[in-house]
Amino acid sequence: MASEDSILDSVDEMDDFSDSGSDFEITLKARKRGKMAVTGPQPPKRPRHKAALRVSSCSSSIPTSSDSSVQQQQQQPSGRTSRQAARPVTALSEGSRGISAENIHDAVCSGKTAMVTVVDEWLDSYKQSREQGLLVLINFVVGSCGCKGVVTREMLDNMQNAEIIGTLTKEFNEVSVNYPLCTPGAQLKRFKAGLCEFVQVLVRSCRNSLIYDEYLFPSLLALLTGLSDSQVRAFRHTSTLIAMKVMTGLVEVAVLVSVQLQTTQRQHNLENSKGAHERAPGRLEELQATISELQENREELSCMMNATFRGVFVHRYRDQLADIRATCIEELGMWLQKDPEDFLNDGCLKYLGWTLHDKQSPVRLRCVRALQGLYQEKEFIGRLELFTSRFKERMLSMVLDKDPEVAVEVINLLLLLQHRTEEGLREEECGHIYPLVYASNRALASAAGVFLFKKLKTVLASDHHESNNSENAAFFQILISFFIQSEFHEHGAYLVDSLWAVARSELRDWDTMTALLLQESGEERGLIYEEEGVLIELMMCAIRQAAQATPPVGRTPAKKNVTMKDKKVQEQDRRRITSHFIPLLPQLLAKYSADAEKVSLLLKAPLYFSLEMYSSAAGLDKHLDLLLSQVWGIIEKHTDVTVLEACATLLSTLCADRYTFSSRTNLAFSQLMDSLTECLNAYLSDLVQGTADDDDVYSAATALKRIAALSSAKDPTSWKLFDSCLELLKSRMESRELDKELMVSALRCAAFYLMWAKVNAVNSTPAEEEVKRLKKEMRSFCRVCETCLSLNQNEIRDQAFELLCDLLLLYGASSARVKPDLHALVYLPSDSLRSEMAAFLLDYVFCDSEDAELNVEAEEAMKITLLQRRRNQLAGYCKMVLYGVLDLTAATNVFKHYNKYFKDFGDIIKETVSKSKVIDPVRSAKTVCLCLQQMFSEMLTEEQSRQDVGEIRDLAKRLAMSFGIDLKRARKPLVALHVEGIRFAFREPPEGEEQQSNVAFLEILSEFSFKLLQQDRVHLAAVLKSQCPAAALSWPSVRLYQRSLEGRSAKARVTGEGGDADFSHEARAAKRKRSTPQVRGSWLDGSSVHSSLPPPAFTSTAQRQPASRAKESEPGSEDEFSLGSSMRKVKPSRHQPLLSSQTARSVDTEDINSPLNLLSLIADDDDDEEREEDPDIKDYESDSDNDSAYTLPSTRHTSASVLDELFD
Repeated sequence: MASEDSILDSVDEMDDFSDSGSDFEITLKARKRGKMAVTGPQPPKRPRHKAALRVSSCSSSIPTSSDSSVQQQQQQPSGRTSRQAARPVTALSEGSRGISAENIHDAVCSGKTAMVTVVDEWLDSYKQSREQGLLVLINFVVGSCGCKGVVTREMLDNMQNAEIIGTLTKEFNEVSVNYPLCTPGAQLKRFKAGLCEFVQVLVRSCRNSLIYDEYLFPSLLALLTGLSDSQVRAFRHTSTLIAMKVMTGLVEVAVLVSVQLQTTQRQHNLENSKGAHERAPGRLEELQATISELQENREELSCMMNATFRGVFVHRYRDQLADIRATCIEELGMWLQKDPEDFLNDGCLKYLGWTLHDKQSPVRLRCVRALQGLYQEKEFIGRLELFTSRFKERMLSMVLDKDPEVAVEVINLLLLLQHRTEEGLREEECGHIYPLVYASNRALASAAGVFLFKKLKTVLASDHHESNNSENAAFFQILISFFIQSEFHEHGAYLVDSLWAVARSELRDWDTMTALLLQESGEERGLIYEEEGVLIELMMCAIRQAAQATPPVGRTPAKKNVTMKDKKVQEQDRRRITSHFIPLLPQLLAKYSADAEKVSLLLKAPLYFSLEMYSSAAGLDKHLDLLLSQVWGIIEKHTDVTVLEACATLLSTLCADRYTFSSRTNLAFSQLMDSLTECLNAYLSDLVQGTADDDDVYSAATALKRIAALSSAKDPTSWKLFDSCLELLKSRMESRELDKELMVSALRCAAFYLMWAKVNAVNSTPAEEEVKRLKKEMRSFCRVCETCLSLNQNEIRDQAFELLCDLLLLYGASSARVKPDLHALVYLPSDSLRSEMAAFLLDYVFCDSEDAELNVEAEEAMKITLLQRRRNQLAGYCKMVLYGVLDLTAATNVFKHYNKYFKDFGDIIKETVSKSKVIDPVRSAKTVCLCLQQMFSEMLTEEQSRQDVGEIRDLAKRLAMSFGIDLKRARKPLVALHVEGIRFAFREPPEGEEQQSNVAFLEILSEFSFKLLQQDRVHLAAVLKSQCPAAALSWPSVRLYQRSLEGRSAKARVTGEGGDADFSHEARAAKRKRSTPQVRGSWLDGSSVHSSLPPPAFTSTAQRQPASRAKESEPGSEDEFSLGSSMRKVKPSRHQPLLSSQTARSVDTEDINSPLNLLSLIADDDDDEEREEDPDIKDYESDSDNDSAYTLPSTRHTSASVLDELFD
């Protein structure tokens, strides 16, 4: 019992071992330190509170001992003895050497040395001479900051802390901006981990004796407090980290002392309750002495912790550097958990609440994680009530944090708050989290999915007694209700993906889902019409997720590399899905065959089956015939394009040659095509002769529509429908009877015939007559489509253009590279067709007419559909340019609109410009110049306007940026562009036009001059003089272009007179602003300083004088949740001059030219001030504004996917 209540000396309980094989340069000698009693009276112990007073003052001198030969150290009393005296230690002789600061630093950096051995070795040297040991520790701290300076024994004895820090600051000879704690790479993690471990082991080793010697830790904490207030970032960062780790160690020791004090107090009370004859002799006095000493130790620890908290944490938790703020908040969270009696109060919790508004996401992340640790403990919930009520609104708003990692942790925090607190979250508060299941970020959506799943389970637990259905059936019903209420009905895949990790077993319950779908709606607890559609959508998404494990569009997969185990699980799920749905799918199709939306979803299910089970598994082959009959019936019943395409895709998959049953599906497909062809031929003669009535036209149109849908997935060439479709198209256009459905379907059927014919020609060797016939059919179809481009029917016109783009690419010259024998099949568009396609592009793509037709109340979906169609048409035209179907000069019709339609088509045009430069850089540059020339000429034919010139110049600026940053690679294209532009500017005009009317084009051409190299500028200047008449050299446009070639900006200097300052000088000054403080009228304006003085490597939180350190305290920081005036201090201006002109002029020239002087150490770095925001908490704003950083992902093609498809 007594041994359990005592505190063991950590020095004795550490095992001794050698450090063989480490990077440590010096072999550390582990010595067993035994306890040695000192005979004779002990000197009286000084009052404990004086140590705290020394710690709290940064400018006080580090305490030294007047007698260094013999030092008395107190040891922690055990349960048996009231107090033991430490052994006397003699000082080190002058020539003896112990462990050095370099040895400790090497051990910390290597990460291979046992830190216990390092600390034991240092403790041995400290016990021999505490001044020398403290000096080693101080120099280790200084070295860890990256400082090359050394603290000597004379400095330690004779100088104040502030003077020592000032000397180290002046001797800080590190030129690099990096110091150990900000070095990138694995070295940073290794050093930081080693440094934290060293501090933890040091405090743990000293917890029983040296921590109370009133010398080591007061002196160390006093120096760390001073360094943490330094204007040198390296000092401030490193010392704050060490001080916070020391503080954490002190908190652990204080908790241990408190536990021992309580135990000893109980023993004392028990002993005191005994009678006098039952007490052990001296036991009561011994316990009382132990209690007194433990109370004294606890008081001294409290003084050191209070001094560190007020001297370091209160100032540094709002430091300008985010890493320092994050360190403080992380350690505060540990203090709150380890010592709730002292720290878990409103006075400390307020710092976490304020830091939730920090502008840097790493700080907010540490704060949220600290709160998670608090809310996990049930006994802390009562103390967190006031904090919860005050900052719940802020936590709810942080689910939309710009950093997804922070938002994920906030959702986890709110989940703890929901389950741990009595109030939890109201339903409207949960509404902040529910929509995030549709977020594009996978981690965030999964966290929201866990929250939603827990909420649904809670609702089910409360209503389960009222439901007669199974638990999973109730789960699906409430999930369907949530999906309907969320109103994001096109994003079921995102909801399933969000819930997949936590509700996988429920979402793979195929039995329950199919039972609910096959259940009649009139039965009790059956699904209504809308709920059935939602369940089908969720079921199909779950089938896809289980069979393919691919995330929805826009979400990255959880695992980039799929393991064999994952593949095995997917295959097992696929087989389970197949065996379950093969018998039930025909029943589901039969029940929902009349509903186009539902049946189109169900038809996708076989695409995720293991289809070979139709022939391999016994008793399943009969279900294939049932499936084919249902598909046939659906095709005959529906005319919706989505349903027909789903049927065609399914039939194409079932007809694959790798399946043994493919002959049966091919036979079914042939019979279906024969039936549809026979239906079409029955009305064809009447349609051609113009005698068909409306019913005949409708029947023929629906048959053609079904044939076109099937032709998109299966070869229809054996049915020879091309001539019939072409004859039908010609007759309808001649009679001007333009039935939209009939014409569009006929165009699609003919186009698919030509596409499949080309594929068959590539896969086989066609006869010469067959090639000629196919090329003739291609020519005839292009003529029909050319005529359709001028029709007044939008659907017909758009379909003809899109089919032309695809067919011209397929029959283009690039296709003959695969098989040179098919060169005779190459078809190039005629001049008239090119003109019609260019006119279509200008009239119907680069226009706002279709948008104008929509009224204000038109649905947004219609606008998106129209824009998507126009984007597809533009992409098709650009592909023809890039693949050589159209000449590169045809791209001028596209480049002209780059600036005006940048919002709608900017990504497509930019990619076209980029790809054209890869194909032929010089021709691409000339095309850009030709585009600008055409626009300039069009402007001259109308009324010349400076505004029009400005628009052309804006386009030129945007096109100039497409030449990239590799100026050597862009030399030839840029020179060719300038030469073409100069020739155009001084071209002889046709008769009747004004002389030299194109000279103003040089203003547009000057926008490309900043990309030129110097030698090219000289060459172009000579070309300009040779082309330009002598009288025109003084014209404003010519002078502006000349100045652009001389390296000066031509912007806003058309007149060329009265310029106040050179623009290039202003640009250089703007760049210097980020690295050099602005000091008006000082020597910093000299060019020699700019060339020799490096950018400041360290920054300051504020310009302070040592004497004003007392003003840095926060008198109001102890108020509970007080956001008073103490937290709303006005921050000095960022652009306050650092040095007066008089002081600057007095600086020695040698000091100016030195690699790093005092100014660069203490000056505010403008670059860092732009990155690091105002450290005052009152100005902190949320990264998450009212505009959510998370947009719902689109199930349609994004611009990136469109470009991948266009230019792959």
